[in-house]
Amino acid sequence: MSYVEVPGAQVPIRMWTDPSTVEGVAMQQLRNVATLPWIKGLAVMPDVHYGKGATVGSVIAMSGAVCPAAVGVDIGCGMSAVKTSLTADDLPGDLSRLRSRIEQTIPVGRGMHDDPVDPGRLHAFPTAGWDDFWSRFGGVAEAVKFRQERAVKQMGSLGSGNHFIEFCLDDEGSVWLMLHSGSRNIGKELAEYHIGEARKLPHNQDLIDRDLAVFIADTPQMAAYRHDLFWAQEYAKYNRAIMMALFQDVVRKEFRKARPVFESVIRCQQEDAQGHMRTVEYRPGVISCHHNYVSEERYEGMDLLVTRKGAISAGSGEWGIIPGSMGTESYIVRGLGNPESFNSASHGAGRRMSRNAAKKRFSARDLEEQTRGVECRKDSGVVDEIPAAYKPIGQVMEQQRDLVQVVAKLKQVICVKG
Repeated sequence: MSYVEVPGAQVPIRMWTDPSTVEGVAMQQLRNVATLPWIKGLAVMPDVHYGKGATVGSVIAMSGAVCPAAVGVDIGCGMSAVKTSLTADDLPGDLSRLRSRIEQTIPVGRGMHDDPVDPGRLHAFPTAGWDDFWSRFGGVAEAVKFRQERAVKQMGSLGSGNHFIEFCLDDEGSVWLMLHSGSRNIGKELAEYHIGEARKLPHNQDLIDRDLAVFIADTPQMAAYRHDLFWAQEYAKYNRAIMMALFQDVVRKEFRKARPVFESVIRCQQEDAQGHMRTVEYRPGVISCHHNYVSEERYEGMDLLVTRKGAISAGSGEWGIIPGSMGTESYIVRGLGNPESFNSASHGAGRRMSRNAAKKRFSARDLEEQTRGVECRKDSGVVDEIPAAYKPIGQVMEQQRDLVQVVAKLKQVICVKG
């Protein structure tokens, strides 16, 4: 579908979903965002749902200002995936050992490594910029600096909630490795600190929602936030890269005879200029994308700060990952570069009920039924992640056909949760 336009106070609200299906509190948040004096555009993805200040699944473009709550508290959260040379035939009948090996290698939940991961010991890990990255920790907010030891040891760890590590199969039976995580506790604390600082500023006192407090360009507060924001986004990227390297090491050890390769060719059907379908081959390597972040971009001659909270960048030909829930399919995509969405697409299925509501409605037995065939946790501790708590991913993909092209559809056989 193309977007539906809903009137807003400062800008129209472009929605890639039926407005009548959006929960009332989320719709009010969108209308609140559209009142901000600095806003130049608002695009709403089909996975939209209620969040702190700004909805999850929204793309907010502003001039000379940025709203920390429109980024989210898990700064830089995102996805990584890579196709392997393994196939379904290479997998053992019992996948529990492989799941255990992953959990033993990559800390989950609130866990961390006993000793910091040395990236120099990881197979083909890009260490350029690593020392410079950590040297910039000295410039983060003083209120958060005491967390450095934890931040170092949590680098290369999963976290909890909707974060996951998966072994997937595509429609051709090829094995993919996929994971979802962000900037761990350090990103959360930096986000919460700066949201609090923004709320104190004089220009934010009369906002319709104080959680939409912004930093203004060319101020010390904006400079401090930008430093910490971009550092946390980089932390998230390194965190996923280290986890993926550790994940690949597990696979190399478990499948020694198959000698797995992690740069397999992706083939998909694509329409050419004459309207004929042809097979196209790609070799993208590891695909990685943020879906809670800020980017400096230019649209219609304006330099804008674009926040994507629960949305990915989907510029023309740009690789992206759109996951479903722990029992449904996920998608590898390439962006179509739709400027009406600020070159964006959804970040996943999106929740259709809160975690508390899911825990009240569903049981561990429901979770077991909905994740049948997947080697994963099936206990009450992850019932809030049950597939029924999420929107149907197929419907979400149908609503954004003008934003992305599907390259591969994946279904998990192992899902590791915190």
